[in-house]
Amino acid sequence: MALEQRRQPGVAGSQLPFDPSQDEAFAYGQAHERSVLSLGVAGAHVAGNLARRLSPADTEITVVNAAPDFVQRMRPNQPAAGRDIEAPRLSDVFTGTGIRLRPARVTAVDPERQVVAVADSDGGGEIDYDTLVYALGSHSDDQSVPGVAEHAFDVATRPSALRLREHLDNLDGRGGGGKVLVVGDGLTGIETATEIAETRTGLSVALLARGEPGARLSAGARGQLRRACDRLGITVVEHTGVEAVEAMRARCADGTFLPADATVWTAGFAVSPIAAAGLEVTQNGRIVVDRTMRSVSHPNIYAVGDSVHTLGDNGLPLPMNCGSAGYTARQAIEAIVGRLTGREIANRRLGYWYNAISLGRHDGILQLADGAGQAKPHYI
Repeated sequence: MALEQRRQPGVAGSQLPFDPSQDEAFAYGQAHERSVLSLGVAGAHVAGNLARRLSPADTEITVVNAAPDFVQRMRPNQPAAGRDIEAPRLSDVFTGTGIRLRPARVTAVDPERQVVAVADSDGGGEIDYDTLVYALGSHSDDQSVPGVAEHAFDVATRPSALRLREHLDNLDGRGGGGKVLVVGDGLTGIETATEIAETRTGLSVALLARGEPGARLSAGARGQLRRACDRLGITVVEHTGVEAVEAMRARCADGTFLPADATVWTAGFAVSPIAAAGLEVTQNGRIVVDRTMRSVSHPNIYAVGDSVHTLGDNGLPLPMNCGSAGYTARQAIEAIVGRLTGREIANRRLGYWYNAISLGRHDGILQLADGAGQAKPHYI
């Protein structure tokens, strides 16, 4: 998102109707203050709130997004399984806010020249900024294991989820009996396996975990997860790693093979390498910021969502999830509004207090966490 301060009148509007997430960009401005930001759960939340809180006489906001729709990043496992979920048009989402939309894909950030390069159907161009809010999010890590990029499916984006859906439709069309292997013991893997098993009853679903599925949950919540897998007929393969993915099977670390008509890869996410061009980043490419989400190497750049590396109130790095997207977005909003208006910057809480896990449409777990981010005995 780009902020642009200018002397011409700008337009601002109301708060977003919901807290959105994915990889895109948007800009806002004020008299001599130009800024660019990317759109996702965190980015859209920042854009809508800046439009609401900054003066319409001074502020212009432009959203640059690769797709015309808003993707609910925490839910693509549902359309992958065959369910329809809303993907509202961004033009409808931002109606009445005065936010400008530009359909384009961010290809580079030059922090020294203070420009963001974009590509679109007309060849693209550059957007200059005074303040940049970077929220390009994350994508499935398909480079760590051979064969994943060529043979596996993922649910990290709506297009990839719909590609998996089409493939599962074809398996169902053969009369059922197809084998789906979901690789990954984190929440995305659990939610994807249970969603597919509940929706695609003609397919057999296996969940392969390097450790134990839901290992960070309490004992009671893990029992609830086990019962859900049993009820849905999911085969759980524990303490097994995957060394390679082939067209119709996965090769495990012990040399055995697991057959799969569809391998769904949920074993990790990676961030875009765009931030590494000049910004201080961690080894895995996330932008290092201070307590207000401001880049430690370039103070006119803010980062939110999965793209940011920041410590929570417990002194530990916030995980890459939708909860962290909301916390980092709220803090960035306070910091940007405070610095542009001369107000005191409020410190928002940066916490990790629970995990919400869907187990299909009729079951789920809310796992509470303590101050250190560890599971409490109590769950719902």
